[in-house]
Amino acid sequence: MADADTTLNPLLAALPPATDNLTYLTLIEYNLVEKNLPVLHQVLQDPELTADIGWDLVHLLLPLLPASEQCLQDIAVRGNPREVILKVTEALRLLEFEKPKKDSDDEETDSGDDEPRAPGPNTSPVLPDKTAPPLYVFKFEVLLSLLCTLHRRLKTKYPSRFLSASLQAVLSAYDKSKHHRDELTLSTVKFVKTLSGTKRPHLPPRTSSGNLLKRATEVSEPDPEASKEAPTTDENTLNNRLLQSFITHVTEDYIVSLSSDDDVPGLAWASRLMEKFEPQRIVPNKATYAERFAGEEDLETRSAIMGQLVALAQDLGLSTQDLYKTIMDPESEKQGVSGGEDEPPNSAEEIPLSKTGALFLFAARHVKQELFATAKDNKDAELSIFPEHATLLTNFVGPISQGTLGLEPEGTLDAILSLGLIAIEKNNIGEPKDDEIFAQYLQTVSLISANCPSPSLRYHAHYLASTLLRSHPSDLVRLTFIRDTLEYCPFSNLKASAVGWLKGETLEANIPHAHNHTSSDPEHEPDSEGNTNIFATPVALSTVAPFLFPDLSHSWSSAVEVSESWMQFRTDLGFLLASLNFYYLLLTAKMLHENLDIVGLHKNANVEEGFLVPLKSGVTRFREALKEGGELKETEGEDVGGALGDLGLVEDVVERVERGVKALKF
Repeated sequence: MADADTTLNPLLAALPPATDNLTYLTLIEYNLVEKNLPVLHQVLQDPELTADIGWDLVHLLLPLLPASEQCLQDIAVRGNPREVILKVTEALRLLEFEKPKKDSDDEETDSGDDEPRAPGPNTSPVLPDKTAPPLYVFKFEVLLSLLCTLHRRLKTKYPSRFLSASLQAVLSAYDKSKHHRDELTLSTVKFVKTLSGTKRPHLPPRTSSGNLLKRATEVSEPDPEASKEAPTTDENTLNNRLLQSFITHVTEDYIVSLSSDDDVPGLAWASRLMEKFEPQRIVPNKATYAERFAGEEDLETRSAIMGQLVALAQDLGLSTQDLYKTIMDPESEKQGVSGGEDEPPNSAEEIPLSKTGALFLFAARHVKQELFATAKDNKDAELSIFPEHATLLTNFVGPISQGTLGLEPEGTLDAILSLGLIAIEKNNIGEPKDDEIFAQYLQTVSLISANCPSPSLRYHAHYLASTLLRSHPSDLVRLTFIRDTLEYCPFSNLKASAVGWLKGETLEANIPHAHNHTSSDPEHEPDSEGNTNIFATPVALSTVAPFLFPDLSHSWSSAVEVSESWMQFRTDLGFLLASLNFYYLLLTAKMLHENLDIVGLHKNANVEEGFLVPLKSGVTRFREALKEGGELKETEGEDVGGALGDLGLVEDVVERVERGVKALKF
């Protein structure tokens, strides 16, 4: 300090006892600029002074990151750990992740908090590096690094009280982030590994931020308020449970936040399982999901991070049975106050896991052993459709209304459907308590296939519902569900699926045995139990006919506004085409005519007057309204060509149906 330049520095000249601590803090605040950070680092080598004032410097140093990182580490190593932990957790709760909005198109705030900067102490601001994460990611990592150092120093009989507050603060900050979730999740995983002493190697980051929870190289000062009593076994168990709960919440937040670009919902477990279980369904000349997860960087990272979360949960001793118990609990998960802090728990039993996070970890363990040959074959908590998978649907899907069912986070639906596909593949159907529970399950899965925005998830839900429907031994139960779907379901695409189910049942029940039925008697060869399949009789079609061929005479009459009728037509188009095509099959497959009394169906179900004639009239009316000057011309705008194409498609199928009707022998 004999050097003239350093002697003149106010941070050195006013060092206590030249001034008291409060005065010295005020002086630091007024002189804390980046060029003075090396001097402050020198000052903070004094353990006694840093223990007294360090905690008050945290909020002053954070805005100067990355240059101030070394000084913050000094405070973590020598400051009073109890006081500094409070300041760091407060900083985490106040951390801003998004760039402040511009005041106008011409003015920008000069906060720059989301601009990337080259990290490291004692550096000057640099031009933004477009490949590096923004500064808030670096701040998050530094704060977690400080907490790691502080918790290792802390010697108290009840460390859970501090750990609980720290984990809640980290989760609060993590919850607020909308972008750079990969980097933030990796930092959080490393944070838990460091706290828990896990030896498993860290996953390399996609883009280095320069920090990544660096371990302090300096020897930390002992806790000045160290307790003479060591934590009890119960306290250690409580601490571990806090970490288990924390990792389930991080898992939930991470997977729910994943975007579904190019139809990759969550981890696309259901799609990857389907490729393995049903390889014949793979679309030729199109990259499979397995290939995409092995070759696309973003998806590789997504999978690797999930692998880290799964491994960490195992290292923390989170059992599959504990996850199973959590996801099967019918009680709704209690939600804490946003931004608030819960009181520290008194026992491990008081600490709940995230139900959705537990679902993801549970599903990941089961999917892993199906997809990878090296995974251990673990039958622990294996699911059947009934009652376990049905319980999952009740716990996680709905129950606001039919219109919102299937709009849950796509990662959640992917996990649930993947567990259903595994159960189906293993033929773990189980026994529904009654037919109502069976129908309720099918209805829920079917509504997912109708409402979910993801095409792949809609397909998997449809496959699951169709396969399960075919598995029920009672043809009457199957017919009842098909009829109820056609009669009550408000979704055209789901009613179109019901037509497909009906077609499959009809063909399977009749075509293999058609050569045995040459008389007009509708009785057929009974099954092994002496019962005749109802789909091999006219009863099935006559039962569903009012809903398969609904009376359209009032819906599309001239008394109804053409715009209203047109909207209904566009909504029902998929169902109408499915019904027409199925009817054309019935008319042309002559081996079905006697068995199913197709002539009687055409007469008695009023197909001609109630369904076909109004449909033709509606198409003619809509075509006129789509012409220049018509009521629908302006409504459709540039989509007129597509609208006319739909009308032409319906006309073509109706004409073929009419030719089939003429060929009937009445």
